[in-house]
Amino acid sequence: MILENKLNITDQIELAKAEEKISKQKAKQLFDFGDIQKVEVGQFAVLAFVHAYLFGEIYPFAGIIRDVNIAKDNFRFAPVMYLEASLKHIDAMPQGSFEQIIEKYVEMNVAHPFREGNGRATRIWLDLMLKKEIRQVVDWNQVDKEEYLSAMQRSPVKDLEIKALLKQALTDRIDDRALFMKGIDVSYYYEGYSEFKTEAL
Repeated sequence: MILENKLNITDQIELAKAEEKISKQKAKQLFDFGDIQKVEVGQFAVLAFVHAYLFGEIYPFAGIIRDVNIAKDNFRFAPVMYLEASLKHIDAMPQGSFEQIIEKYVEMNVAHPFREGNGRATRIWLDLMLKKEIRQVVDWNQVDKEEYLSAMQRSPVKDLEIKALLKQALTDRIDDRALFMKGIDVSYYYEGYSEFKTEAL
């Protein structure tokens, strides 16, 4: 099923390419124009802002809480009827330490509030929290795709694995533009998008 889109694209491969190119350009702008400084870190409102910023030119649902139930492989994300309550709970979770931030990140991943683009927007949301609270970010180049995906799959039951994986990849290069751009490329690669390099767009 091809998602309804503002570009009126009806071919899945063409849509994936357009989505990657446009949203990577927007991620670059997000960093370069400082628009990210306008947001209250750690709240769902920030994630909605990032998601709308990245995907607003592509999808009519960008930044809007989904109204359908979704699943990936055998995992069902938070049911629509509990989604609002789940997001309020996440907003109220503490975020003063690395462990608390990852716990909040895991909960947001279970919520999966949007139709598409959750992982990519939520990893930016995670780094914003880490940057503000502990003055570090994840160097995503140091995080293996398969290890990350399997740790995230298990994280709702046990989050020690994802905590250990991301902790060893922390860096204090929080304002490093090249690190951010490469991180966006890795984040997209996790989801199967690797046609364009963010820096070159």
